[in-house]
Amino acid sequence: MQKLEAHSPEAQSADLVASNIEQLKALFPELITESLIDGKPGVAVNVDVLKALVGDQTATDADEKYGLNWHGKRRARQLALTPSTGTLRPCPEESVDWDTTQNLMIEGDNLEVLKLLQKSYAGRVKLIYIDPPYNTGKDFVYPDNFQDNIRNYLELTGQVEGGRKISSNTNASGRFHTDWLNMIYPRLKLAHSLLRDDGVIFVSIADHEIHNLRAVMNEIFGEENFIACVIWQKVYSPKNTARHFSEDHDYIVVYAKNAETWMPRLLPRTEEMEARYANPDNDPRGPWKPGDLSARNYYGEGTYPVVCPSGRRIDGPPSGRYWVISETKLKDFDADNRIWWGHDGSNVPAIKRFLTEVKDGRVAQTLWTYQEVGHTQEGKKELLASVSFPNSDVVFDTPKPKRLMRRILQLATSPDSEDLVVDFFAGTGTTMDAMFAQNAEDGGKRRCILVQLPEPMPGAEKAGWTTIADVTRARIRGAGQRLRGADPAFAGDVGFRAFRLDTSNIRAWNPNPVDLEQSLFNHQDHLLEGRSEADVLFELLLKLGLDLCVPIEQRSIRDKTIHAVGGGVLLACLSTAIATDDVEAVAQGIVAWHEELAPAGETTCVFRDSAFADDVAKTNMAAILEQNGIQNVRSL
Repeated sequence: MQKLEAHSPEAQSADLVASNIEQLKALFPELITESLIDGKPGVAVNVDVLKALVGDQTATDADEKYGLNWHGKRRARQLALTPSTGTLRPCPEESVDWDTTQNLMIEGDNLEVLKLLQKSYAGRVKLIYIDPPYNTGKDFVYPDNFQDNIRNYLELTGQVEGGRKISSNTNASGRFHTDWLNMIYPRLKLAHSLLRDDGVIFVSIADHEIHNLRAVMNEIFGEENFIACVIWQKVYSPKNTARHFSEDHDYIVVYAKNAETWMPRLLPRTEEMEARYANPDNDPRGPWKPGDLSARNYYGEGTYPVVCPSGRRIDGPPSGRYWVISETKLKDFDADNRIWWGHDGSNVPAIKRFLTEVKDGRVAQTLWTYQEVGHTQEGKKELLASVSFPNSDVVFDTPKPKRLMRRILQLATSPDSEDLVVDFFAGTGTTMDAMFAQNAEDGGKRRCILVQLPEPMPGAEKAGWTTIADVTRARIRGAGQRLRGADPAFAGDVGFRAFRLDTSNIRAWNPNPVDLEQSLFNHQDHLLEGRSEADVLFELLLKLGLDLCVPIEQRSIRDKTIHAVGGGVLLACLSTAIATDDVEAVAQGIVAWHEELAPAGETTCVFRDSAFADDVAKTNMAAILEQNGIQNVRSL
């Protein structure tokens, strides 16, 4: 029975460096060589071979090269590749519809959470939307000290004593842009890994960092995968107190994982658009609108004369324009009653464009007005409709309106599939609120994962909150209640499973040099005290790459709770004591249930290592399971 320890690959988040090396090895085996790394044997990339493969002139480490560079960029890149030492602890008491929902609300530092999600969700996300700090000099609260990310996070959020205080990134700082870049780079790098090949990311940003954001995203996603830079008119009236210009818009930068495979969906046609179609001649093909048959550019069809049904001769199109179809084609269309000459039959010819022949929707434009997608005041009212704040001082100034998020959902996701949406700067939770509303309207089954740092929020204690993450949960809980209240027959998923970032349940070896004997005694149980079976079970899901919303069944065998995850892909018995007399019955019970479940893939079976009465009991358990087809037997 193999023991899972803190340093075991199965007990850690995804090792992206190892994954990259494996991909290189599959493409170019000669690139990978054995080497000593920090005095230990390992593998490395042979730079000389790389240069030979791509040509010496192609491979460069020169300082003078095109791209964005800043102090700390190498560290930021490495940070994205460093596995997390944390876990996500389940919080059923803060959740809604825990047993059935497919949505997640995760409280924690999004950098660590994104690392932890890699094994379970890499390559599975259809849409990522984020609204990161705009770096205005007062709302930038992400740290730049990453010696121990989990401890650093716990200190910053006041979960352990003696920590540092959160401070803003002021304009006076010499590292104003550098700090922001060091924050955003590793998060975007990890976001790229989560996207499906036909996935897309939308990023809201203001003028302060859009130039740097575009440069960073060009590097991570590839300039060829840039889709658009949308201008969103976020206010409905100008700020007359502005010193220079009233800033009435934000940007939404859009990049695809692969521009060749991602296409935006069409937006619904509006009543105003359909009102432009009419049927003045009672054409049996239905409503139509006239289309110009001339253009300024010369298409090679000339300026031939035409004779109208009234007998009027028209020498050609208006001055400076050309017919876009040939004379023969014009006659064919006219014979098919597809040419409109006006009510009196003497107008310049126009082609009929029938409503039934146009696309089922309209192509999105890059200018989104507040009339179409809402404004920040609308977003503020929507927030107040879901969350009752104790005083006006803690109300957010610029929450995104639901109509804006629904526009993005309409463009990037389909109601016909269970598209996964991720927002790891969740704020007040507009993204999930909007997804609930969109699913209710079109019958969609979209899923959503929110991640929010528990930033302190002074003044909200009267409502029972202390952080922004509290508001996030309150808002999406209220959104679901409103939808169900408006339509009691509504059966859509408006729940969420709540999780909180914390240190791993698996105890790392950290001996006290003054008292090694006591250290050995303390390390007998590899799991931290105070952690529940659910805590350990969900860490197993994360580290084994299973969905956090996968179905989980329980069965009691000899008073031991056995968990079957994902139809038997994972079987776990996390009881604290398994006596020698219990081994045979527990093992046979697990074997029988495994046969009943008949999982499609290979099964992993996990036990608490300290639970076994002795090594003989542990060996017997593993032997019985392996003899009956369960080969992967592990202990914690």
